[in-house]
Amino acid sequence: MSASNVQESEVRIAHSLNMKEAACVKKRRSEIWSSLKTLGINCSQDKVPNIALLGSGGGQRAMVGLLGSLDQLDKTGLLSCLLYLSGVSGSTWCMASLYQEPDWSTKLQAVKEKIVRRISGPPVSWSDAYAKLKKYYREKEYFSLTDVWATMVVTTYVKEIDERTFTDWLGQSKNNPFPIYTLIDKECKQSGDGDPWFEISPCEAGYSLTGAFVKTPSFGSQFVNGRKTTSQPEMDMLLLQALCGSALADGEENKKFLWSKIKGLFRHASDQMIEQMEQDPILQQVDTCSDVLEELAAINICLLDGEDPTTLDHSIRKSLKDLAGHDPQLISPDKSSEDEYTLEVCGLLEELQVKLNISWPVDLKMWIRIFVCMAKWTWGRNYDFLYNMRDPAVPAALLKSKTRDYEDAGLLLNSPYFSVLRTERKIDIIISLDFSEGDPFQTVKEAAEACRKLKIPFPPINLLAEDIKNPKDFYVFKNTSTDKKAPTVIHIPLFNVINCGDKLGQYRKNYTTFQGAYSAEKIIDLMNVAGKNISNNKQELINVINEVIRKK
Repeated sequence: MSASNVQESEVRIAHSLNMKEAACVKKRRSEIWSSLKTLGINCSQDKVPNIALLGSGGGQRAMVGLLGSLDQLDKTGLLSCLLYLSGVSGSTWCMASLYQEPDWSTKLQAVKEKIVRRISGPPVSWSDAYAKLKKYYREKEYFSLTDVWATMVVTTYVKEIDERTFTDWLGQSKNNPFPIYTLIDKECKQSGDGDPWFEISPCEAGYSLTGAFVKTPSFGSQFVNGRKTTSQPEMDMLLLQALCGSALADGEENKKFLWSKIKGLFRHASDQMIEQMEQDPILQQVDTCSDVLEELAAINICLLDGEDPTTLDHSIRKSLKDLAGHDPQLISPDKSSEDEYTLEVCGLLEELQVKLNISWPVDLKMWIRIFVCMAKWTWGRNYDFLYNMRDPAVPAALLKSKTRDYEDAGLLLNSPYFSVLRTERKIDIIISLDFSEGDPFQTVKEAAEACRKLKIPFPPINLLAEDIKNPKDFYVFKNTSTDKKAPTVIHIPLFNVINCGDKLGQYRKNYTTFQGAYSAEKIIDLMNVAGKNISNNKQELINVINEVIRKK
């Protein structure tokens, strides 16, 4: 862009570090130098290796596994050697909890105990979660299923409503590893155009490979040609955790699960709303609308189960006729048109509000919006801060639409490699903690293949068939003489034959991705298993650091 446009724009397009990140990194590197000497690792200050720790996705398994790993990194003295901490999905839940404490990395034992007490304790009350959901609906221009996911699902695992923002972090943060939370752009993933890799740090949010960023507090606000035109509330940590941990957002097969949950939640909310209205003159109409929505959810579940929805359809049509005074013009619901049917019913309810010259309660309007989002399967929608910009450095696909949808990065790659592979971050060592379900090497293999296509330096991944079947607890993939710019990658599968022994299969069955919140016993057990991967390999980690320093 021209110099004048650069000065006017609030969007930064450059392959360089944000000034605040650069300052944090510089300060952290000085501390790392001192920590290396404590471990008996000697080097000049300019040879200090940049080490990034990656936490993969995996729901609560990843959250607890990352906490257990960091606990042992702290006890071995290696935590203070990390420059970056980046996460996907469940690992970001752990990160959000850690960074509540401005100096968590220097008092991790106390912070760890606090987190364990919370996540093994009582859940957030339904009334508090529902109040937060309504707050999102009232305050945000683009309300989506991610808001429902945040308040009604994520809270059941993290056991809190975290309303802190990155503005709070910038005002309080001490000398911790610099955090990077990762997402993907859903449209870019589906089309193959543009740049799907999206990152959010306390300083900036934007596209990692393109090098296009906006200040994080402004992420979600409306921009036109690089200038903010409409502000939106700054995203809080609860919503961030839902954005990062929205693995359901990509699969139509997940609709039945969410419809069932929404039906149960709506029944609870509807009963409460009706009770509160008491003698309100529009009580009967609201009650009828509530019945329609509950039956609409039931129709969607019915169709997804392959059952006949005729009886429910007749009931909905009768209710709508009673409200409108005439037969509604609706298509017949079937498996190929359940979304269109849902949108038509919701549209009629919205039209009736105008026709009857009444105003539906906020709760009812919110639930109609939720049903519309279900029909359109809308997740993570935000304004596109690159909309209508003119810059050849940005893929055209990112400039055309007013909004973008963001979702769990694990749906494309279940580890945040591309956040730390930005050339300007100059990462020497990547420690990949893999908490994935299934193939424990899928993330590192897919990262290597994606880097090959994108011509990003990455070490070759050479594995034996036995490694896939019976993984060990520590793998090192080194750069080659022909690719000296590639980082050294240390890959650590969560469950392996070293820390699980002959119970490897049992551990995998006990800690699946989609299950209820863990008990205190399961949390402690999983933390211990994850921690062994670090404590058993302290010397190997130090050896890799020494080797990288010698090469520098």
